[in-house]
Amino acid sequence: MRKSLTALASALLISSVAVAQKVEFEEYTLDNGLHVVLHQDKSAPVVVTSVMYHVGAKDENPERTGFAHFFEHLLFEGTENIARGEWFKLVTSNGGHNNANTSDDRTYYYEVFPSNNLELAIWMESDRLLQPVINQIGVDTQNEVVKEEKRLRVDNSPYGNWITEVKKNLFKKHPYRWAPIGSMDHLDAATLEEFRAFNKKFYVPNNAVLVIAGDIEFNQTKELVEKYFGVIKRGADVPKVNIQEDAITQPIIATAEDPNIQIPMYITAYRTPSMKTRDARVLDMISSYLSGGKSSPMYKKIVDEKKMALQLFAFNYAQEDYGMYLIAGLPMGDTTREALQSEIDAEITKLQTELISERDYQKLQNDFENRYVNGNSNLESLAENLATNYLLYGDINLINEEINIYRSITREEIRDVAKKYLNSNSRLLLDYVPAKDESAK
Repeated sequence: MRKSLTALASALLISSVAVAQKVEFEEYTLDNGLHVVLHQDKSAPVVVTSVMYHVGAKDENPERTGFAHFFEHLLFEGTENIARGEWFKLVTSNGGHNNANTSDDRTYYYEVFPSNNLELAIWMESDRLLQPVINQIGVDTQNEVVKEEKRLRVDNSPYGNWITEVKKNLFKKHPYRWAPIGSMDHLDAATLEEFRAFNKKFYVPNNAVLVIAGDIEFNQTKELVEKYFGVIKRGADVPKVNIQEDAITQPIIATAEDPNIQIPMYITAYRTPSMKTRDARVLDMISSYLSGGKSSPMYKKIVDEKKMALQLFAFNYAQEDYGMYLIAGLPMGDTTREALQSEIDAEITKLQTELISERDYQKLQNDFENRYVNGNSNLESLAENLATNYLLYGDINLINEEINIYRSITREEIRDVAKKYLNSNSRLLLDYVPAKDESAK
């Protein structure tokens, strides 16, 4: 009876969480193709105004990598109405803050303001789209900014380049093979006309989604959106990347050197399907099961019990076209790659041939319930999730329905997806090692 009551209580809790977390929104499309999503939340006098453009590193010319990330910086230089250097001053002097970020698949800009500055936020983002100032002084300035960012985050950061090394080995055709920060030589060689052409091609209303979330009134907000964004002309249709990789049929063995590390990192990587697939979500659960915390089987066995690694982690790097499933470990002492790989493979084989326990399965479900709640717990995250679900997943209703997908994943699916993708003949084994001391020769 006690078990039954516990199960009933858990079911009621899950149900109440789903109801409490339901996100209400309105969406529509302007005549120029800009998709608009509005979410009302009057719990605080705050509003988030954000624009996500469907342009990322994968949309770049292979001889001009880094453009998408560069524009994340460049489009803060100013507009015809906002003088150079005034963008951030205008935001902070009106009680707001803002930021932007770039991935392989999209570029995202947002402002957070007191709700009485909603019109200011909408105007600023519309002006960035309508008439940005792209001139040589801005390009030269941001070129130095990006170079410094690369020096700090990649070149001089321990393990700062390992994801890039994985990508260039897993992808031979698709533009996921380079990093969003790109090549500094490519940026140096680019002309002002090339930057302007990139802006004209990708920064158009029909290649974007506008999300406004917070303390808003729908009718007033729609009027402001039409006033400032409705006047912007539709751009030419933007071609989408459609490049297929050949299947990996034998292991890829690679080595990369990093002068900033003393302990190697042994990486096992698998190419996986688009984040839009059900299998990608199963892989999310697999990564959480294998190394999600110190009680997970892989971490507990290899790090705690056998003390073969200082650290060990696994995660599913989900993207629009393909994903990567990554397992990385820092060996303890003289532990070899072969010894560490043998232990990792043993846990994968176990996952492929046995069902995880019911207890571990319930723990996974609880973990993903918690992620769901936390993922939409603040306006900034909520606005970005709405934009991502519309632009990249093609299903904005995932904001409410995605948790049901995770709930429906079975233990059998976890076993079968591990068997489908985590195979020794279709993976990369990358040794990311300290650079050799050339002076010692």
